[in-house]
Amino acid sequence: MNPAIYIAIFMPLLLMLWAQRYESRRLLMKHIRAAKKRREENPMQELAKRFIGKECLIYTFGNQLTGTITEVTDGAILVDNKSETEAVNLDFVVRIREYPRGKNGKKKSVVLD
Repeated sequence: MNPAIYIAIFMPLLLMLWAQRYESRRLLMKHIRAAKKRREENPMQELAKRFIGKECLIYTFGNQLTGTITEVTDGAILVDNKSETEAVNLDFVVRIREYPRGKNGKKKSVVLD
């Protein structure tokens, strides 16, 4: 079959899926900004306090961080990696979980989510 037919059929589908993903992310960011204006209490702050001193995986919208949470303030988390300290905005944190360990207590080399 002609490759031009495949391109004509699948290219619009791919563009629609990409646009939908971008739109959902844009709406989520809009909701976060609106909540920040209303000065709502961030529930992630109380949850992050439980992980102080533990090595965690921190998921944000665009990436994933690994490190020990050292401090939780009003709007940010301080994450200490081996070489640097990073501040992460709590408004953009989606998930926090303790680094998974095996039966022997060793850190797992592959973390599948």
